[in-house]
Amino acid sequence: MDIKTMMDQIKKHPDFHKAGMILCHNGVVRATSREGDEVTGLEIVVDHTRLDQIITEQKKRPGIIDILIHINEGKPLAVGDDVMFLLVAGDIRENVIATLTDTLNLVKTQVTSKTQFFAERP
Repeated sequence: MDIKTMMDQIKKHPDFHKAGMILCHNGVVRATSREGDEVTGLEIVVDHTRLDQIITEQKKRPGIIDILIHINEGKPLAVGDDVMFLLVAGDIRENVIATLTDTLNLVKTQVTSKTQFFAERP
């Protein structure tokens, strides 16, 4: 899956004519951890049941037309690889930005778990 394909998909939604904005998040593997350690890769595990629940809940928010999420799971990812695409289509900026932010935070805290791989220290 890629962000262009997801963009094309969201534009086919029957209510897309009500959209004034599509906001996209593209998470990538960083070269360092939050603590500053050198990262060589990452692996993601996804709770698909909880992900589906979050998407369903977030789509009910005012002005939201559609939410699409793709997470690259089950294989080691290298620095610079795409981890997650999140697209939110909605009516106005305030609704879309808030929904993307809340959805992203829920996914990061309740859906995904990650294993980081670190460079060996000399």
